[in-house]
Amino acid sequence: MDDYRTSAAGMLSAVADGTGDVPLCVDLDGTLVKSDTLVDAILLLARQQPASPLYWPQWVSKGKASFKREITGRVHIDVEHLPYNRPLVDFLWEQHARGRRIYLATAADKGFADQVAAHFGDLFTGVLASDGTLNLAGANKLAAFQQQFPEGFTYIGNAMPDRTLLQASVQPMAANPHGSLRRALRRDKTLLHREFTDRRPALKVFLKAIRLHQWAKNILVFLPAILAHDLSARSILCSTLAFLSISFCASATYIINDLLDIEADRRHPRKRLRPFASGDLSPFAGVGIIGGFFAISLAFALLMPLVYRSFPGAAAHHSMMRGPGAFVAWLGIYTITTLSYSFALKRMMLIDVIVLSGLYTVRLLAGASATGVPMSEWLAAFSIFFFLSLAFVKRFSELELMIANNRDKASGRGYKTSDLEQLRSFGTSSAFAAVVVLSMYISNLTAAHLYHHMGRLWLLMPVLILWISRVWLLASRGELHEDPVVYAITDKTSWLLGAISAVIVWVSL
Repeated sequence: MDDYRTSAAGMLSAVADGTGDVPLCVDLDGTLVKSDTLVDAILLLARQQPASPLYWPQWVSKGKASFKREITGRVHIDVEHLPYNRPLVDFLWEQHARGRRIYLATAADKGFADQVAAHFGDLFTGVLASDGTLNLAGANKLAAFQQQFPEGFTYIGNAMPDRTLLQASVQPMAANPHGSLRRALRRDKTLLHREFTDRRPALKVFLKAIRLHQWAKNILVFLPAILAHDLSARSILCSTLAFLSISFCASATYIINDLLDIEADRRHPRKRLRPFASGDLSPFAGVGIIGGFFAISLAFALLMPLVYRSFPGAAAHHSMMRGPGAFVAWLGIYTITTLSYSFALKRMMLIDVIVLSGLYTVRLLAGASATGVPMSEWLAAFSIFFFLSLAFVKRFSELELMIANNRDKASGRGYKTSDLEQLRSFGTSSAFAAVVVLSMYISNLTAAHLYHHMGRLWLLMPVLILWISRVWLLASRGELHEDPVVYAITDKTSWLLGAISAVIVWVSL
């Protein structure tokens, strides 16, 4: 905790003279820590013990304090990597340096609160917390303060249960205060002496949570119709609906994944900045987004058959595995596979990369079903090998990052840093298998009716070889973002090679 002590030197001055001897009491959830540690523990328990929710009603019936003890006693939350409010932590160390008594006062269970206090060394004079019987929140916390601090106290909170405590505080302070608390204090004419804000802009956090940039992957749903040269209004409109449906569905599953991975993400050099891991977005908000996005996704999927049938000749393209009705089935397969990946498969070595690459192929199949266009076997074969290579490069880059941070194993994954060379071998082999499939497609006369100048498609070979080789070379240097999709979106060379490929296809028509 020496870094906290050092950074505290630059803080503003302490509270005014005459209040330095008044104990400073700071809340934990939403205040000292930007997240709700009980919710974190519930999510962790649900992932580690999927059957545990069956016992929750029984635990709740014994009271809030008992429920908290049951939950937190069954999991281990890494207090070192909790998303602490840094401006507040700096302030506390500054007050500690001035000799002020500081108490951690929380409704969290005493056992967990003691762990947090121990993490900060001698910062806290004492800990007041729920004891398994009494839930130390609201009126109960105020009564405990009045008994233990008859001379008065200064309190730092963040939410409505802290309202009465802030009213009674000598100098009320807040950390990332809720809007409802602000309005209530305004009505009470309670002026906050100081605020400790450590949160990013809401819109930026929301867009990062839904991973809007990942929607680029779903452009694949347009590919079957484009490669079949079916650019009719029906195909374009149905592909657009498919894109929106699968994109909203994907965002919902990303949030589920992030909620289940909060603990692992907090130990990751980059993923710790994700909205839920960093405490910038509440899991409750995440649950609301999940429900809303799944509903929007289903609405687009159900709208597709109506649009599809509004065009003449649509029935001729419809079959059991083709047509908008089949798209709903593929959407279901995508959702179930993605959730299975989030809950378990991503921790199984090799199975995880096969599933990841398979999800790309499912996008292609979903796009084909949405438009009624037959799925090319060549496209399916190419996508399997090409995206398998990208899945391997993603894992390879993660291990490179682990090595850079002197860690032996990727958190929440089935790989060790000693697997690095083998992953490189798997990935590069898959990449050039995709190149071979493309060459076989070009040399095969099956697609001759689609292109007047098939021979010109051979120019795609050096472009593909250049791009995939460059990706792996940058990954080997540790210069590649662990997600190759993000790399492709932001890399100018990738855009240039993509444009060249489009020109080659155009002149081959």
